[in-house]
Amino acid sequence: FVSFKQMVMSLRVSELQVLLGYAGRNKHGRKHELLTKALHLLKAGCSPAVQMKIKELYRRRFPQKIMTPADLSIASVHSSSMPATLSPSTIPQLSYDGHPATSPLLPVSLLGPKHELELPHLTSALHPVHPDIKLQKLPFYDLLDELIKPTSLASDNSQRFRETCFAFALTPQQVQQISSSMDISGTKCDFTVQVQLRFCLSETSCPQEDHFPPNLCVKVNGKPCSLPGYLPPTKNGVEPKRPSRPINITSLVRLSTTVPNTIVVSWTAEIGRNYSMAVYLVKQLSSTVLLQRLRAKGIRNPDHSRALIKEKLTADPDSEIATTSLRVSLLCPLGKMRLTIPCRALTCSHLQCFDATLYIQMNEKKPTWVCPVCDKKAPYEHLIIDG
Repeated sequence: FVSFKQMVMSLRVSELQVLLGYAGRNKHGRKHELLTKALHLLKAGCSPAVQMKIKELYRRRFPQKIMTPADLSIASVHSSSMPATLSPSTIPQLSYDGHPATSPLLPVSLLGPKHELELPHLTSALHPVHPDIKLQKLPFYDLLDELIKPTSLASDNSQRFRETCFAFALTPQQVQQISSSMDISGTKCDFTVQVQLRFCLSETSCPQEDHFPPNLCVKVNGKPCSLPGYLPPTKNGVEPKRPSRPINITSLVRLSTTVPNTIVVSWTAEIGRNYSMAVYLVKQLSSTVLLQRLRAKGIRNPDHSRALIKEKLTADPDSEIATTSLRVSLLCPLGKMRLTIPCRALTCSHLQCFDATLYIQMNEKKPTWVCPVCDKKAPYEHLIIDG
């Protein structure tokens, strides 16, 4: 077992400078001064991210010593051993409401001294840091990693306009995944592996759809993040709303394992409504991939359609009108062209099908997932190819 203190003591000048720079401390001075500052950082109860950095630098220095996660248990450096002489401003750390310190929310100390005073604490007795919230799965994205779990937007001020800050760091593997996914096939270069920011209502009853707080404004690493444009108002005098969608923030994220990324969110508080945010690492999928997955699910047994036809043609004793014929078009209601892959949702009760390729392509451009025949919800996971 090697303690963090021993690890820090064994670092060279260049490594101590990297560590202090990473934690937002002054990294100038002779070795003994740097060592004093680094040990001071440990005494002040440094964050999980700084501890990971110490471990990383130590591993580079002594690669043959393999350590287990248990060696890095947070208990080895506990803030209870803080000397009373330290002023609160030198201990910029966030409490986690009893949640484990492995939370991806990094303490403010990583953001440099100039941010320490301007960032509000993230905890509040009313809003749990990680409420048990699930966001709806997005068909066009495969989830690779959770960078920040669904977290309440809580601010320590009681004003109408609120602001709070989050931070996350990428692992070397995540940086590699993003940078190697650059797609230059189109006119603009884009990443297929993306850092995705999502907002929703703080409801735990069912998986939540994307829902922006009112007057949302997001800054990633100090740069404003562009949000979907406002929809034209449906009635006069009604405030225009933004369509709530996942936000791709990859272009604003620092692809670095040493510098954390910060997200500052400001919004207008609403009485009786609370919001949450989450950050994910996702892989964007094309409509072709979704179509392949739909085909892989198989085709619905033709007997099901036969039974549905019989049911619709069976005379209803309570009705005076009997159905003697059913008319179904072989043209897709979307493209008015002949159906190539007839499909409908499991929840639809009509016989008429629509073309799977066209339906998926249309939802790739503008995801509504509404059946073009009956106007009811027809999400991707409910689609089935007709036999």
